[in-house]
Amino acid sequence: MPYQRILPALLLDGGGLYKTVKFKSPKYIGDPINTVKIFNAKFADELCILDIGASVKNKINYDLIGDIVSEAFMPITYGGGIKTLSDVESLFSLGVDKVSISSAAFQNPNLVKEAVNIYGTQSIITVVDYKKTFFKGIKVYINKGNTNTSFDPIAYCLLMQDLGVGEIILQNIDRDGTFTGYDLDLLSKASSLLSIPITALGGASSYNDINELFNINVSGAAAGSLFSFARNNRDSILINYPQESDIPRLKI
Repeated sequence: MPYQRILPALLLDGGGLYKTVKFKSPKYIGDPINTVKIFNAKFADELCILDIGASVKNKINYDLIGDIVSEAFMPITYGGGIKTLSDVESLFSLGVDKVSISSAAFQNPNLVKEAVNIYGTQSIITVVDYKKTFFKGIKVYINKGNTNTSFDPIAYCLLMQDLGVGEIILQNIDRDGTFTGYDLDLLSKASSLLSIPITALGGASSYNDINELFNINVSGAAAGSLFSFARNNRDSILINYPQESDIPRLKI
């Protein structure tokens, strides 16, 4: 059985890495290749690379992704701008371990089914972004948090599971970059209802938040700001990652 995983989530835009707050106010934090080298040295379990500019530019930066994969010692998950089976094939040919189909999973569910049939459940995942609406409900959003799908997050996760994805990254947009902690209530509910692994993203403020997350049997803890800044200060960039002794892992 695998152990619970800790994943740095890195946001690409153009040739640089950025960190956002609630999907807005991107702050440049460094060069992706240099950052990958640091996470290599810290023995990160896995890296989640999300290109926030690819869908806008209608172009996946295959050259940069290839360079990242060549440099990385750990498994790489990539998401951003994926719209066709050809995109998926190209990413796997570069050596990406898992491909995340997100906005396109809502717009074209058959793409997910076809990708799963070809590459297997373990290789195809999705990122489910959600936030509060004006009426205080919680809904899934696509297109960088700009389009309300009207789906409840749990119902949507169950739909994605039925399509065959092998993992779901549940990301709370309202907590992105805020250091307010993971959305434990929804994550606990999701992990109890889904049979596939759940990875949490959005809000981590400390290694203790990851400990609390793992206590509710979530499979993975992803974080961006926590692993990018010193002492939760967005003006102090410091790439970091917990040591094995900092966070006990459970087999899941």
